[in-house]
Amino acid sequence: MTNLRTVSDTKRAFYSYHSRPINSLYRRVVEELMVEMHLLSVNVDFVYNPLYALGVVTSFDRFMVGYEPAQDKESIFAAICRSVEGDPQQYRQHAEAFKADLSGLALGDLQTKLDQAKTSAGDGLQGKLNMVATQANAKYSRLMAVGLYTLFETVDAAALDDKEKREEMLKTAAEMLALPADKVDKDLELYRSNLEKMAQAQEVMKDILAAERKKREQRAQAKQEAAATTDAGETPSAEPTDSTP
Repeated sequence: MTNLRTVSDTKRAFYSYHSRPINSLYRRVVEELMVEMHLLSVNVDFVYNPLYALGVVTSFDRFMVGYEPAQDKESIFAAICRSVEGDPQQYRQHAEAFKADLSGLALGDLQTKLDQAKTSAGDGLQGKLNMVATQANAKYSRLMAVGLYTLFETVDAAALDDKEKREEMLKTAAEMLALPADKVDKDLELYRSNLEKMAQAQEVMKDILAAERKKREQRAQAKQEAAATTDAGETPSAEPTDSTP
């Protein structure tokens, strides 16, 4: 019997690929994404597809906005993918290709292609949608729901502003791709909510960092002023005069 990788194995692998500490505000984001991808990767019913890749990349990029040091972001993403025995380049390439297929499409065009997903294959976008729609027995993932949301966001982000229309549109799209519509709805509401919370947390962190930077600058200025005052107050000591006649 093959021993399945455990979450601990995956976490150890991650830190072997990325040894630098994770910024505290983003640590939970990184670990939750890594654990979710791990649990899917060891599930016998899970099937990788471009929609899943798009969801992974979008989730990482959206939740890691503002990460410092910025140069660590790609190292972290690569470490997450490799820790679950995936290829970070493949994830990026598939996600970008999916979004490129949407170039120039109107919302109605996307909906038409989704409507034909189960019956029409081919190259490009139609082929990718057909791949998802014909995997009805594959393990569903929240990250696939994020990928679906990203399709609409890429084509017409404004169409997602109206809650009632958004929910109806995404429900229909989920059914066309043989995804569980109720789960998709719940997962996307949580996704949107978590994005808002993360944005708020990032603003709070910016304010805290700005306040700390201002205090450091004020302390440095005070030291300079104190040093200047001390220098100005120092005068050469007078030589004693000889008063002996």
